[in-house]
Order: sequence, then C-alpha cells, then structure tokens
Amino acid sequence: MPIYVYRCDCGERFERLVGLDAPAPGCPACGGTPQKIPAGPSLLGQAGTGLAKEQMPQTWRGTYNGDREYVTGLRRQWDKRQRLEAKHPELAGDQRPIIAHEGRFHGAPLRAGDPVPGHGHGHGHGHGHGHDSPTPKPPAAKPPADGSGTPRS
Repeated sequence: MPIYVYRCDCGERFERLVGLDAPAPGCPACGGTPQKIPAGPSLLGQAGTGLAKEQMPQTWRGTYNGDREYVTGLRRQWDKRQRLEAKHPELAGDQRPIIAHEGRFHGAPLRAGDPVPGHGHGHGHGHGHGHDSPTPKPPAAKPPADGSGTPRS
C-alpha cells in the first residue's frame, strides 16, 4: 500500500497509508473530505516543493540586504514553485493578500478578510463610535393640562 499525502479545505495536511482504490480518509481535524496532493519521490529523503509565498522573505533584511546571488536564487526557487502550483493548484495554499507579516503576525501573517485579534472593529485607536451606548429615546408626549387624556402636539 502506498503512502498518500492529503490536504483538507480547513488547512490540515496529513499522510495516510491507503490502498490504491480506497476512498480518501476523513480529515483528522474537521472530518471533511481532503484532496490527494502529489508527494515527492523518496529516494534518500523527500523532494522539496520550494518555498511557499508566506515562507519567502518579506523584508529587505530577509534578502541579506539585497545580496544579488541570494535574490537570484530566490527568484529561481519562486519561478519553480509557481510552475508547480500552476500544475497542482492544491499546493498554492491561501492566496489572499498578506496585510501584516511582522511583529505579532510573524508566525501567522494577517490576510485580507481576517479579523484583527484584540481589536473590536478593526482600527483600535481607543475611541468609541457610540456602538456600546444605547440610543436615547425621544421624550414621551406630555398629557394635556386640561385632563382630557389626548396629548397635545
């Protein structure tokens, strides 16, 4: 039986020893139906797929201050990775634009559409917009002074 690599829509990636005609196993994280992804041949280790977009350097310092040889090597790796993703789109991962990648987002970049952790409505500079305070009710109509029961306007 061969070992297959699976990837689920929830982002879980796992390997299973499965028969050739057996259906895909359920995802261990969410129970969904994962997709089989190509696995590299294992002669003396695994074949690398190259760096994914989120693993590529995001800053000038990450390229050794623009070292020409290092940047050229990164471009070659990125070109190979893009050709691989064109053949196997399931390897592409999350394609939403990265908004923040430094500081607290170093390990898990913030992408377009993600909620900003710790900030109520996004911009978090500490003032209120009246969301938390109840709206004042209009004053009730006063009963007439003559005691007739019908309010005057």
